Amino acid sequence: MFFSCGNDTGEIQKFNQRSEGPSAEGEGVLLKYTDSGKVVATLKTPLIIEYGLVDFPYEEFPQGVSVTFIDDNQKENYVTSDYAIRYKRTNLIDLRKNVVLITSDSTRLDASQLYWDQKNKWVFTDKPYTIKFPDDSYNNGDLFDSSEDFKNFISLDNQARMYVSETATAAPNDSIQ
Repeated sequence: MFFSCGNDTGEIQKFNQRSEGPSAEGEGVLLKYTDSGKVVATLKTPLIIEYGLVDFPYEEFPQGVSVTFIDDNQKENYVTSDYAIRYKRTNLIDLRKNVVLITSDSTRLDASQLYWDQKNKWVFTDKPYTIKFPDDSYNNGDLFDSSEDFKNFISLDNQARMYVSETATAAPNDSIQ
């Protein structure tokens, strides 16, 4: 028999790591996300469980999250949920149970589940939801697809009340229908 010893620490580390189960856990976590030295988001959670060694790595927040997003104008948007998963490769966040999103202009979304595509700045759900806008408009429905600022919005099977204002640039014979 012949044995050989090498000095490949990467292979040794890979051998010592478990591929199933969590790779890390944290309690009472406050994470600050920065971009070019500026804080762009803070995340608070009682418990985070990271599955970083599985084939499709993700972070689980079984006791919920509270996230504050700060835009370029220092305006804050908030989202909370009782449960969440963040998929690292796709930057897709799955928020579940009592999801509440409040934008800096006081638009409020309530849903049982909400997906947030961080990369494309898009939010969507195929579950019932309610959105209340600052002018008392609202939209209730079973599915929506929207930019994260709610400026581009597609909704299905909904009931809504929306206010439309006439502008001074409309011709005298034009009407709103």
